[in-house]
Amino acid sequence: MIEVIDTETCTDCNLCVKVCPTNVFDAIADGPPVIARQGDCQTCFMCEVYCPVDSLYVDPDPANSYGLTVENVKQANLFGSYRRSIGWAKETRHLRRVDDHFRLPQ
Repeated sequence: MIEVIDTETCTDCNLCVKVCPTNVFDAIADGPPVIARQGDCQTCFMCEVYCPVDSLYVDPDPANSYGLTVENVKQANLFGSYRRSIGWAKETRHLRRVDDHFRLPQ
């Protein structure tokens, strides 16, 4: 479930608002979006994946909110953790082709 937005690093691009399939966020004029409907989050990670500056954290537990703060998430180095795990971060680009051996020959 979506837990936090780091409003200090957020660039107000609203990509999270645009990609969220369940309309969890509200865009704010001249400011970062807000988590308006946390209970509607389906834990799809789309907002976290598309955030270009890793300002969002989605906890993998879809059933519970843990009341995490920006500081909790920073201390645990969780901002951008999903992007890193799937190879969408610079330092993990080498993981992007990890499943190539499962593809059928051309």
